[in-house]
Amino acid sequence: MSNEDLMSVEYEIFGRVQGVFFRKYTQAEGKKLGLVGWVQNTAAGTVQGQLQGPSSKVKEMQEWLRSTGSPKSNISKAEFRNEKTVESLEHSSFNIVK
Repeated sequence: MSNEDLMSVEYEIFGRVQGVFFRKYTQAEGKKLGLVGWVQNTAAGTVQGQLQGPSSKVKEMQEWLRSTGSPKSNISKAEFRNEKTVESLEHSSFNIVK
């Protein structure tokens, strides 16, 4: 682990993000970047979750959530909140929450 700050952020993604494998792609992208956290569908038709990891990788993932997503998704808006520096990671992997 580099001496880069660890960061935590919660997110909610709006648009056509359910039924298009958004969670699966989000989990794969998060793992690829070495991040931990979780992702789940909401009753409101959005996808929400939390990311934790080195700040540069979290920023990269935020950009991915904002603009890329899964191939069939159509992202209309990405909201990020509770962005903060953390001493240690609260999750051990990147999970899809049912």
